[in-house]
Amino acid sequence: MTADGIRRQDADEPFDHSSQDQPEDVRRVTSSGLHIPSISVVICAYTEARWNELTAAVRSVEEQTNSARETIVVIDHNDLLLARARAAFTDAVVIENAERQGLSGARNSGVAVATGDVVAFLDDDATAERDWLAHLAAPYSDPDVLGVGGEILPAWQVGKPAFFPTEFYWVVGCTYTGLPDERAEIRNMIGANMSVRRDVLNETGGFSDVIGRVGTRPVGCEETELCIRAKRGRPQGRFIYEPAATVHHLVPKARSGWRYFLNRCWAEGLSKAVVSRLAGAQDGLSSERAHVLRTLPRGVWRGLVDARHGDRSGLARAAAIVVGLAVTTGGYVFGMVRGVKDVGGSPSHA
Repeated sequence: MTADGIRRQDADEPFDHSSQDQPEDVRRVTSSGLHIPSISVVICAYTEARWNELTAAVRSVEEQTNSARETIVVIDHNDLLLARARAAFTDAVVIENAERQGLSGARNSGVAVATGDVVAFLDDDATAERDWLAHLAAPYSDPDVLGVGGEILPAWQVGKPAFFPTEFYWVVGCTYTGLPDERAEIRNMIGANMSVRRDVLNETGGFSDVIGRVGTRPVGCEETELCIRAKRGRPQGRFIYEPAATVHHLVPKARSGWRYFLNRCWAEGLSKAVVSRLAGAQDGLSSERAHVLRTLPRGVWRGLVDARHGDRSGLARAAAIVVGLAVTTGGYVFGMVRGVKDVGGSPSHA
């Protein structure tokens, strides 16, 4: 445990908080005299099919106990959605993705117009608890903290599938078994609930557009690659997981079955191959090694024990861990052998 209360897990210059262009409602000082950074919130959207979810996400930011400096809604190459969002979200900054189609370009477009000390990212199908920004902001009192991510709880549209192991909640973009249960240093954050100092984003050049989700294609790891790159630029810097900063992430019926589970595992393997090529396997797979060697075996054993005590779904969860690991490994090997350079590819809205 460090002096600031942050426990180190396997995962620098002083930040200038003196910006005089901050309005009073976002320029705050703690009782100890430390400045709380202003936070711009970026929400990216690409489809009208999630309009209700997008509206709920924007509303959850508006209802924060600590107000955001601004809410930026970025529309990813969808003119109809752009017009609708501009008409509906009059208190937000609504812009279009000015870069290559995909989540990375949309996030970068949001960062380009943000004015806060920190840029927080919230998925368009997620809602934040009212104290989300307050908890995200707290660790930034340490100038070595580059970014802060929080807990992501699944909001199952049709109920949690009995076979779905918590060790694989990353499949649906949520906090998974293996992450710390208290504030701790981590290698990277999960995109549905993360924040990064704006100057760090500018220094690194933002999210790489050769990796990351385009439409509904279940690829990712752009956050992992960004965090590794940022850490190399500021070796003393740290990324922090703060579970008190909580959001709820919708998991629709289409993402609750075996088909999506397997597709997402394969895509994750491909994504890890790209990260390994960009950042090197040592950094690109450091957290994954610990997860595979420690967390997953315990999950299999727990599933078998549950089955022995009468929970038949325990066998399914144990099997899902074994199969999911095998498919993810297969995707990684395929990506490394075939030399996959861009898992984003062409847009897919299947």
